Amino acid sequence: MDEEAGPVSDEVRVWIDQKLCTGDGLCTQYAPDVFEFGDDGLAYVKDAPDGELLTPEGAQADVSERLRLDVIDAADECPGNCIHVVRRADGAEVAGPDAG
Repeated sequence: MDEEAGPVSDEVRVWIDQKLCTGDGLCTQYAPDVFEFGDDGLAYVKDAPDGELLTPEGAQADVSERLRLDVIDAADECPGNCIHVVRRADGAEVAGPDAG
């Protein structure tokens, strides 16, 4: 099996632009350990160690290696195109609306 490079192997963080969130919930299906709905019906990221919902605008959460592909899939499939997956090393977006 070929080893993939790029977003699959890089350490990443994720954040959601709530202004664009449509509340469809695909992200919570792909990665329920990372995404959760807030009281406002919009999706937010959760802090990895304790599962605390991070509600400040632009709040980022680290993504564990085991969940990386699920989070990237969630970003790729999000109907609101509001999930941003960025490389921890340099902040470059590897999945989401601004990915190159």
